[in-house]
Amino acid sequence: MLLAVDIGNTTIAVGVFKESELRHNWKIRTDREKTADEYGIVLLELLRSSGLMPASIADLIISSVVPPLTPVFQALSRDMFGLKALVVGPGLKTGMPILYENPLEVGADRVVASVAAFEKHGGPSIVVDFGTATTFDVITEKGEYLGGAIAPGIQISAEALYLKTAKLPRIEIAKPKKAIGRTTVTSMQSGIYFGYIGLVTNIIAELEKELGRKAKVISTGGFSTLVASEVRAIDCHEPYLVLEGLRIIYDRNREERKSG
Repeated sequence: MLLAVDIGNTTIAVGVFKESELRHNWKIRTDREKTADEYGIVLLELLRSSGLMPASIADLIISSVVPPLTPVFQALSRDMFGLKALVVGPGLKTGMPILYENPLEVGADRVVASVAAFEKHGGPSIVVDFGTATTFDVITEKGEYLGGAIAPGIQISAEALYLKTAKLPRIEIAKPKKAIGRTTVTSMQSGIYFGYIGLVTNIIAELEKELGRKAKVISTGGFSTLVASEVRAIDCHEPYLVLEGLRIIYDRNREERKSG
């Protein structure tokens, strides 16, 4: 079985694949201070709760946007599974040309999600990943990573109102019953919720305008359930897009890994 690990700023997504089937998946809170041993204990418990043992893991692949945690999970892979993990980055074959001015600037999760989106839906396509930041990634008809946009995530937007004002409270992000708020909380919810729908809708429209045609728009990410269903431009939701992308990239490197 393949263990796929996507290390994000807020959560770490973990999936276990048997061939192309995602058998199990979990999310762990990202903690930059945790050691490989501490993460290993958490992961061992998750595996055991699903009837799996470390010996059942035959290989491991990692994508990470948190550089300090990459070596932590490489150590975990070595110590817990006896494996040298594949890490998405320079030297790993993704099968997707990167047309960014500096390809090294593109986050590994953005590349991985784009690989999965093109594999499943073709191009042109746009991936909207609702994470700590909300990212928009554009894939061409030929399967090239063209670029995109990065916006503050909806949770960051809500926290900024609380942290940068003297009297506004910390609120739960939820769809208000009406756009015209009659309390401070419902007014904030209206501004954040409906404002974010407008942000996402407008960015997608601008990206498609530059593409010159309609693209297949795919949403993913932990916060997507909050607003994605309200954005008419989004065609489908893929909750495990990055994990599936990791599995696809692993398959593209499997033969070289075996020969290596």
